[in-house]
Amino acid sequence: MRLSKLRGKLKELGLDAAFITDELNQRYLLEYPFTDGIVLVTQKSAYMITDFRYREEAEKNANSSFEVVTPSLRTAFVKEAFEQDGVKTVGYEDQSMTVADYHAYEEKFPEVTWAPLGRTMVDLREIKDEAEIKLMAEAQRITDAAFAAVLGKLTPNMTEAEVAVELEYEMRRNGSDGFAFETISVSGDASALPHGHPRQQKLKKGFLTMDFGAKYKGYCADMTRTVSIGKADEEMKRLYRTVLDAQLAGIAAVRAGADCAAVDGAARSLIDKAGYEGCFGHSLGHGVGLFIHEKPRLSSAAAGEHLRAGQVVTVEPGIYVAGKYGCRIEDMVLVQENGCFDFTASPKELIEIL
Repeated sequence: MRLSKLRGKLKELGLDAAFITDELNQRYLLEYPFTDGIVLVTQKSAYMITDFRYREEAEKNANSSFEVVTPSLRTAFVKEAFEQDGVKTVGYEDQSMTVADYHAYEEKFPEVTWAPLGRTMVDLREIKDEAEIKLMAEAQRITDAAFAAVLGKLTPNMTEAEVAVELEYEMRRNGSDGFAFETISVSGDASALPHGHPRQQKLKKGFLTMDFGAKYKGYCADMTRTVSIGKADEEMKRLYRTVLDAQLAGIAAVRAGADCAAVDGAARSLIDKAGYEGCFGHSLGHGVGLFIHEKPRLSSAAAGEHLRAGQVVTVEPGIYVAGKYGCRIEDMVLVQENGCFDFTASPKELIEIL
């Protein structure tokens, strides 16, 4: 299915072939990870061009629509494939290929014309198929399990770095094959930094924000939970409740056909009306898949862009009071025709670590 979609895109663009070098795009097409080679797709043929290290495993596990080849001279093989399939125009990944590599391929293959693929692969990856949705659900299950385990270990005597390490350990222990991004664990005044870095110091009183996500078979999860170190005062409770109300409003607004800016606005307006205008400085959410940040964007700058069934997005409003503290709550959801499915099962009530 993914291969036929790519061939359809090539036809629309008037291209004879696609020359895929980005490792995550290769994984998307092959449904198999490797780190040394080329994926070549023409209207007649599809090749995974690699070496001896991957051959046996790829022949068993990669998409069977691709022929796994390990030529001693890759350039000669590609030239022959171009000639055999009558390839004259080749699409390359201008959004990820370096200028140096582009010029090198131009010199190696002067017999073809190179044309940018632009958003072709981004557009293909945007709508998740059933297999991808299952993998993302498992990535989120692992992430939820890690949070539950760490909640049972949290004490005010831990450092921010220790919390991050514990989250990562529990994700690994529960089946993660990696992490979607660098784990965030920030407390006290540092929780006002949306992408702060865990410090080698004990958790400060106030909010502790944890933003983390497992990878499962290459697919990312993304969630954020905020707890209170020590008892929360009334202003902390009000701020937390405002973020939660905004997040629930954002999730309720997600459905196929919804304007991306309107979804952002559903959450942002609640925060602004509560007196925190200017304290929510990032977008409401982003797409997730093999890449942690994909299209679409739930942002005030995305007016006119509409959600489509099969996209997976985050919903993550936050309030950040500079020099004091911050709070963010994030779930990952699947866009459906009449709403959305929330992958994230972790509780959202304010938890106090005493």
